[in-house]
Amino acid sequence: MFILPVLLCAIAGPVQADGLFGKAKDLLGGAVKQAPAAGGERQGGLSRSEIGAGLKEALRVGSGRVVDQVSAIGGFDADPAIHIPLPENLARAQSILGRLGMSNQLDALEDRLNRAAETAAARAKPLFVDAVEAMTIQDVMEIFNGPDDAATQYFRRQMTPGLRAEMKPVVDESLAEVGAIETYEQTVGEFRSMPMVPDLRADLTDHVLTLGLDGIFHYLAREEAAIRNNPAERTTALLQRVFGG
Repeated sequence: MFILPVLLCAIAGPVQADGLFGKAKDLLGGAVKQAPAAGGERQGGLSRSEIGAGLKEALRVGSGRVVDQVSAIGGFDADPAIHIPLPENLARAQSILGRLGMSNQLDALEDRLNRAAETAAARAKPLFVDAVEAMTIQDVMEIFNGPDDAATQYFRRQMTPGLRAEMKPVVDESLAEVGAIETYEQTVGEFRSMPMVPDLRADLTDHVLTLGLDGIFHYLAREEAAIRNNPAERTTALLQRVFGG
């Protein structure tokens, strides 16, 4: 299939607004105008199914790059856009104790929550591959012709339940590995009887899982925005050079 190596060469940039998905959309845009509606082949031999396969490959590679970004060390912790704060009750305690110079344990817990999200996020990549592979040609074309966040909406709708189910044990394990649970239990035990400190009970796994997925989808939406904004000239020229037109 000719379109996949062409796409991968055309979209080999970083995760930016002028990157992967924008180039893929522009490349495929010229093809869609020339491709028959029912799935046959145009004069240059590019079929509707090849167009769909190309866009699916772009989505697979793009989602993989987003996962690589957020799963890197500091991917959550050092990124203000997706940094995971403590749960609300713990954050209130952190504020109170911080004024007393006693928030070190809660500060450490916050760091560990973000590290757990980074570790767990790496496991999302094969799930995105599966979701992309499950797309029908109708799904692909609806995303192609849909609103600015059509692909992100699709992934949220199709993947959230499965991602939560698959990643929950990973988050549990990650929280234990980075010492978050131990730090949390120690903190709760030490500050339970202190006046003015709120109830510190919280579901750390659910908190990390919810905000971790939000972080992934945040950057998927930014990737998708490139589809609507990237100039078409050079990639359309590339398409014409390879397939004719």
